[in-house]
Amino acid sequence: MTGNRGSAPPIIAGVDGSASSLAALRWAVRQAGLTGGTVEAVIAWHYPVLPVPVGPAPAAVIDPAEFEKAASKTVTEAIHAVAGSGSHVQVSAQVTEGNAAQVLIDAAEGADLLVVGSRGHGAFTEALLGSVSQQCVQHARCPVVIIRDSNGGLR
Repeated sequence: MTGNRGSAPPIIAGVDGSASSLAALRWAVRQAGLTGGTVEAVIAWHYPVLPVPVGPAPAAVIDPAEFEKAASKTVTEAIHAVAGSGSHVQVSAQVTEGNAAQVLIDAAEGADLLVVGSRGHGAFTEALLGSVSQQCVQHARCPVVIIRDSNGGLR
């Protein structure tokens, strides 16, 4: 699915189904509500590369379309959980095959903001950025907002 980009640049929100990505999507929807903007929820998927022994390669066990279908379900459920039917903010979905950081950076080209989640891992490492959010901060051509869900779930 590809979102509809209107006249104003959208806010891009990275979604992967985690609590921190739901918090990022929630923040993006609230921001869009304040600014009259739209949100594009972006999820990346990829077919995992499995090591193959020397010799004939085995047939694919899982159809790549299943990965895309699972990603589409994840982003649709996230949008429903966060924006629901009561929101006046337009939220669309984009499901793209590729590296998560690169998909988000590409989607954010010309966007108003890129909003991503960052997972906390404990007292010391919770302050560190994840590799996807770190790559987004370093390479996106728009402002990047990183949201950490301190409650571990939907608010």
